[in-house]
Amino acid sequence: MRRLMLSICLVSMALVVMPIGMAAAAVDNEADTGAKIPTSLPELFTFYGAASKQAFDAGRGKDLWFKKTPADDGKLRDCTVCHGDDLNRPGKHAKTGKTIDPMAPSVNKERYTDLKKVEKWFKRNCKWTLGRECTAQEKGDVLKYLSLQ
Repeated sequence: MRRLMLSICLVSMALVVMPIGMAAAAVDNEADTGAKIPTSLPELFTFYGAASKQAFDAGRGKDLWFKKTPADDGKLRDCTVCHGDDLNRPGKHAKTGKTIDPMAPSVNKERYTDLKKVEKWFKRNCKWTLGRECTAQEKGDVLKYLSLQ
């Protein structure tokens, strides 16, 4: 029974870590393999879709975007803390006050054209907001929601 539980745990961890490793490998090995790195939302959907179990859903992405998670200081966090309620307008970093360019691709055409940046910000923001890294499924769902803004 313990072996079965350990196996299930290891498989679950692999499903979460694998997309992160895939992204790093895609960015680092483009020159070596000649593989195309995603440079647009449709290409990101294909990339994250390879490690996802179901089609991406804007409703799930919106739910995750607005999901309130308690932070260490007891305050609730969600993506709007920094990015604001109107994704067509700039946001403001909660700690530094630095301006954050709009998340809506209809306003910010360059927002989702660099996989390395997309991965960097998903990693930081998911950890800060949710207390963990996002899965490929969650990234695709959030990108689907953002793509409609």
